Amino acid sequence: MTGERFTLDPSIKALLTDLGVSPARVLRRGQLATDLFGRDAIALSPDEYFRLWAALDAEGGDPNLAVAIGKSISVEMFSPPIFAALCSPDLETAAQRIATYKPLIGPVRLDVSRGEEGLTIAYRWPPGSTPPELLAATELVFWAALARIGTRHHVRPIQVGVPGLGPDHAALEDYFGVRVEDGPDHTITFGPEDAGRPFLTENEQMWRFFAPELRRRLSDLQAAASVADRVRAALHETLPAGGSSMTAVTRALAVSSRTLQRQLRLEGTTYQEVLASTREDLARHYLSHGTTRTAEIAYLLGYDDTNSFYRAFRTWTGMTPDAVRATAAAGT
Repeated sequence: MTGERFTLDPSIKALLTDLGVSPARVLRRGQLATDLFGRDAIALSPDEYFRLWAALDAEGGDPNLAVAIGKSISVEMFSPPIFAALCSPDLETAAQRIATYKPLIGPVRLDVSRGEEGLTIAYRWPPGSTPPELLAATELVFWAALARIGTRHHVRPIQVGVPGLGPDHAALEDYFGVRVEDGPDHTITFGPEDAGRPFLTENEQMWRFFAPELRRRLSDLQAAASVADRVRAALHETLPAGGSSMTAVTRALAVSSRTLQRQLRLEGTTYQEVLASTREDLARHYLSHGTTRTAEIAYLLGYDDTNSFYRAFRTWTGMTPDAVRATAAAGT
């Protein structure tokens, strides 16, 4: 996601006021421009975006701040992403729409999948990065808040996963109404009935008004991203399904293999180099957060067997996955 910038929702200023947090102190702590909230359009780099949320967490000084933010979300809050989502006919449609346009408003991508157990939304953060705890928790809380506002029903997820789950999560469990579990990714799952429960706020005419502008902005963002960044984003989607081949990526990016290779050469890299760096970043993330078994990590990275992953990891780092996991555990 190098070079990308994300539009900060203007409602952030109202949110800080509602939470009783000083905007000036947040900006100062996050080492951000003092006039940031006074600008017509606020665009942040991934690092600035994370610093803002880390500063908000520190200034808020409340371990239950994510829940407080979730409770402050309302249909009256004119936030384009929230408003557009509430125009959807149900939670599943809202999740698909938000997943499509999420790159416009934050350094994260969403995987939305529907299985027998229900609707699962999984977060994919930039490789090698760890999101501020408040940001990640607020993202998960958002889905329950959205479902409850849209349906006017106290929707409860059936499963919530948080990597490296700390001891202080009672408020989250109380808000969700379900146990929060340690897992490899930030995920939230809703049962089939709640995923398809009608939104009473559905407004297809308003969605048709929003959609063209969102598509234009997404197209502009994708055009500005480097080819290597786009390949990394595609690999985040294809690797868990075993799609490590260039064919899988070119299909996702709608380009030919020859064109992709030429574009990557112009950026001074190759497909294999981008694939290896993406796998290494993801492997380090999985090993350092949560308790995902090495065999499962190999699968998530698109390897046919664990031994192939071990050999590749030693080539990248000179260490074994077990050694990196132990080092990460010793540092916590």
